[in-house]
Amino acid sequence: MMALTPLVYWAQRHEEIYLRVELTDAQNIDAHVHENILHFQALGHGARGQNLYEFSMEFLLPVESQVAFKSTQRQVNITVMKKQRGWWERLTKQERKPLFLAPDFDRWLDESDAEMEIREKERRNKWKASRHNEKGFINLTTGFLFTYNLVQFLGFSWIFVNMTIRLLKFGEDSVYDTFHTISGVMFFCQILAAVEVLNAAFGLVRTGVIPTLIQVLGRNFVLFIIFGCLEEMQNKPVVFFVFYLWSAIEIFRNVMRLCFRYPFYMLGCFNTEWKILTWLRYSLWMPLYPLGALAEAVAIVQSVPIFDKSSLFSIPLPKAIGTSLRFAYFLRAYLVLMFLGLFVNFRHLYKQRQKRFRTKKKAH
Repeated sequence: MMALTPLVYWAQRHEEIYLRVELTDAQNIDAHVHENILHFQALGHGARGQNLYEFSMEFLLPVESQVAFKSTQRQVNITVMKKQRGWWERLTKQERKPLFLAPDFDRWLDESDAEMEIREKERRNKWKASRHNEKGFINLTTGFLFTYNLVQFLGFSWIFVNMTIRLLKFGEDSVYDTFHTISGVMFFCQILAAVEVLNAAFGLVRTGVIPTLIQVLGRNFVLFIIFGCLEEMQNKPVVFFVFYLWSAIEIFRNVMRLCFRYPFYMLGCFNTEWKILTWLRYSLWMPLYPLGALAEAVAIVQSVPIFDKSSLFSIPLPKAIGTSLRFAYFLRAYLVLMFLGLFVNFRHLYKQRQKRFRTKKKAH
């Protein structure tokens, strides 16, 4: 069977040569580059019917030896990579264009248009990469915050449920035994609460650093200094009320976070906002936070006489003065600062509430 020459259409980019061979249902395709000459042979239906078709052409400039081709029902598409990036004035080494070769106007671009295509492709790739990185970061951040809030929710829920069951089962006796049965989990949760400050500082959550720092330091001061260092305080009823209010506040807060910040993980059905939950989220803290602060203040007031009699944390002064600076003085000053901190936190939360409901009214 005598081989015939198929019709071949070509186009280029700065790094590739595209060839389109007009053969339908091509079989036994052989396309390779040897000494910068492309050799092609295939059996298919071309301009002269079903036959064996072949051609050879020497490229103007060096190309890679690897040839990529793909056969469809209508044609064979060939891609050859240039060894050096650039724009060729013609395809073949011979100045006279072969009779079977013609421009592929479906893919034809001038050099300037090809440059624009490259820039557009690079822009799209950068955008996709940035979106991918951003999405990966957001997913990682969301996963971290979700895990943190879930752990805190479970920890404080254990405290609240355990204290409630013990109160119902043992009555008043459980109130005096709160520190010894609950303090281990409370220590863990309050140490972990330091992450709240880091989250705000690094912008992972839209929360002020100062209000968060005031709350975390204030609670840890009461827990570790007032309760942890004074055995006389550990059997007092105030421990029960402080722990109970803290756990109630944190359960409420973490439930609201899990509901509103991470619907994908826990409440994927919340495509629309639940008005009652929104109202609770921005209103329930109003009685809980002052009650929690009041319980902390009672604990500090009850600890003042104990520190007055003790030299714990006292600072010795020079012998000429003949006394020491007792920690109880600091506690009295701390009470004032604590209520100032409560005012700052209360004001911050109240502004958030006003902003939220003002926005909702405007939307309506």
